[in-house]
Amino acid sequence: MKLSAPRRVLARATAVLVLAMGMATGSTGLLSGAEAHAMPVTEGSFSFSGDPGDYISGGRSYAYATASDDRLNITADSDNNTVSLSVDGANGDWWYLDLAAPSGQALAPGTYTGATRHPFNEPTEPGLSLSGNGRGCNTLTGEFTISDVEFGPQGYVKKLDATFEQHCEGGTTAARGEVHIDNPAPPAELDLGLAVAVEGTASTLNGKATLHGTVSCNKPVRVTVAGDVTQVKNQTLIRGSYSASVSCVPGAPVEWTGTAVPTGSVPFQQGLVEVEARATATDPDYAQPVTVNETVPVRLRRG
Repeated sequence: MKLSAPRRVLARATAVLVLAMGMATGSTGLLSGAEAHAMPVTEGSFSFSGDPGDYISGGRSYAYATASDDRLNITADSDNNTVSLSVDGANGDWWYLDLAAPSGQALAPGTYTGATRHPFNEPTEPGLSLSGNGRGCNTLTGEFTISDVEFGPQGYVKKLDATFEQHCEGGTTAARGEVHIDNPAPPAELDLGLAVAVEGTASTLNGKATLHGTVSCNKPVRVTVAGDVTQVKNQTLIRGSYSASVSCVPGAPVEWTGTAVPTGSVPFQQGLVEVEARATATDPDYAQPVTVNETVPVRLRRG
């Protein structure tokens, strides 16, 4: 079963930060994932028609446009090798179009001949697939031409002008069409900063360790800060976990506080501990998690 483009999501790798100026602070070094979140097309059109006897088109013509309240969504994969378009027509029609360069290549202006059915095309072949309204090819041949294409981060497609021709099951009849996408400049990726204060408290009443710090962001998000605290006292290992959630807005760091409960009967005590911290939030524009990690030596004082 083929998933609709809006449900495709992207995994996000973590970024490691650097200590600085009395608090351990950092900024993300973001890595792209394997599959991106499809974004709605702001301005675009998609149309195709077929010869009599063409299975996909049924010999008919179809045309869709954002200006006609048809919904178009588009995404590229992490290598910009494949562009995937989904169309939800205002009349109830639904179509998918995939255009792929040979493996290891990013889509670029030019004509791609010898295309076969995506995603089953050989690594040396371009991939093509037009399907929808309950119709698809088992095998196909064809070609497509990219007149213009421009990518942003995380599978964002800013511009695409392309034409294609597809033959089902080795037939001579064909479906021929074109797609034009013109999106605005891509949104910035979510950038998280995480800071852990180098001093905390060890409660003399309940043995818990209280930690604090700040998070920063370049767009409004809900950030979860979580991690582990480890201390060695008198050859005894003391461990505990903590978690906190704060609303982050751009402009100034936001404070967080977390309390770690020791897992055993030995309480946290005054002295050095190792704090592992992890800040996580979901990028509201690209629908993917972004995580930053930090490991910091913290000195606990009695509290």
